[in-house]
Amino acid sequence: MEEKQKLRFNYGLTESQLLRYVRKARRVTGSTGQVLLQFLEMRLDNTIFRMGMAPTIPAARQLVNHGHVTINGRVVNIPSYQCRPGEEIAVRNREKSRQLVTTNLQYPGLANLPSHLEFDKNKLAGKVNGVIEREWVALQVNELLVVEYYSRQA
Repeated sequence: MEEKQKLRFNYGLTESQLLRYVRKARRVTGSTGQVLLQFLEMRLDNTIFRMGMAPTIPAARQLVNHGHVTINGRVVNIPSYQCRPGEEIAVRNREKSRQLVTTNLQYPGLANLPSHLEFDKNKLAGKVNGVIEREWVALQVNELLVVEYYSRQA
């Protein structure tokens, strides 16, 4: 239960959202725990945070909610949007949007960019190159215990 709470609070999810992710991860082939973490890491709000466009995940969620982010040129305002490899994530071409992200880039929350992402500070645009590997997940969490907890629930 403690591990589940770590995931919930780190990614800012409700109980039902996390349960939905676990059920979805169970249907995919591969280690359910690994797939669960990949789903959570590939959320748009988390990807924005990892690129350094926002200092925290809640701040990244707000950037997305307020329509400051585009994916492949289209405005997306759903923080739980699943980013796919090959997608171009950029800041909307508006003064306010650019100013917000530029300010955030001056105080980066994370020191290094994960290997599955690339980001150009001049263009304020980044790209998802692949799916995140387990060693890039900074959270000290035992995902198997989370899967085990939910297997007793449902």
